[in-house]
Amino acid sequence: MYKPRPPHVIRPLKTDQTQKINGAHWQGNSCVDSVARTWLRRSRAGRPSMAFGTPPGNVIMWLLLALLFGPGPAETGARQSAAPGSTMLEAARMFLATLDPAQKSKAVLPFNSEERFHWFYTPVSRKGIPLKELTASQRQAALTLLRAGLSEKGYTKAETIRKLEGVLRELEGSSGTTRDPDLYFFTFFGEPDANGAWGWRYEGHHCSQNWTILKGQSIGSSPQFFGANPAEVRDGPMKGTRVLSAEEDLARSLVKSLSAEQRAEAILSTTAPADILTSNQRKAAIEGNTGLAYGKLGKDQQGTLLALIEEYLGAQPRVQARQRLDKIRQTGFDQIRFAWMGGLEKGQGHYYRVQGSTFLIEYDNTQDGANHIHCVWRDFNGDWGQDLLAEHYRNSPHHQHVSEHASVH
Repeated sequence: MYKPRPPHVIRPLKTDQTQKINGAHWQGNSCVDSVARTWLRRSRAGRPSMAFGTPPGNVIMWLLLALLFGPGPAETGARQSAAPGSTMLEAARMFLATLDPAQKSKAVLPFNSEERFHWFYTPVSRKGIPLKELTASQRQAALTLLRAGLSEKGYTKAETIRKLEGVLRELEGSSGTTRDPDLYFFTFFGEPDANGAWGWRYEGHHCSQNWTILKGQSIGSSPQFFGANPAEVRDGPMKGTRVLSAEEDLARSLVKSLSAEQRAEAILSTTAPADILTSNQRKAAIEGNTGLAYGKLGKDQQGTLLALIEEYLGAQPRVQARQRLDKIRQTGFDQIRFAWMGGLEKGQGHYYRVQGSTFLIEYDNTQDGANHIHCVWRDFNGDWGQDLLAEHYRNSPHHQHVSEHASVH
């Protein structure tokens, strides 16, 4: 009897709900949840998904396109209709208005500051103002800004990652200041301006989110980094939490579904690197033309790969995610390659990357007994909005004196 493999794609959007599917925790709901859940039930029952008139791989691709181009998710009406740039502009102005002069001088740097390109995902000294130095009302305004910059799913991930600092502090028996959920910084580059260029960053241990806004439009939302240590909390009040479960489980599902011939191209090494290869480099390097091409995957496998890509896309608001997907579609899905290194089983160190003509996803889980994830979305030409800023400066003679800041050195 025909038994299609489950798609493993349940959209996490509501923070107050948790589902457990095939051993992985998925939080939330969305406009496509009911279809995915019905299809999953039929799959488990051994019944084909003919209710939807499409084979399994196409179901997942349909879900992806429905998510990014269909009706809005279960978010507020304002978030459905407002462009991320305008929403962030309003939230940024409201937050900065709560700061006193000393606080604001720490929080706001020039737009052309080199600091804009200095990003880290380790516990280091940072520029900007941390949550630790904010009053309750200032903190609320800061987190409202973070909500404006991310989707509900992205915001939930960011907040859960921040809470893991408390778990780390308990695990390490630390009494110092290194593991502190309040050492997450808001840094602005230029004054928020509806007619000019400005940017901002939210960053702390295992979370670095970077935005660039030009004339009220969000033109850059990368590097986008999320990490988790522990990747799975095994004790205490947060036991069972796997904030980056989809990033791990979807990729493993894909690689284990490959035939011997496909694995020969996809698996580059049985040993995984100790971290993502691009680290926190200013410009992401294209990692060669290696890995298994999208066109060599079966339809079901293509659907799983697209669901994995969507998991990274979906951290951003719908408009921003659509912009990223548009770039991929313009260059073609056939340009995408999937590569894996390390073991195939849970608990074994592993690494993967998904690379297209315009973007790079990297993921590594090797540290602390393969229970420590680093994953990132990079845009080869568009990190910090570099490509569109450069075009803007080229077409605006009165801005040419700052055009050097639109290029990565």
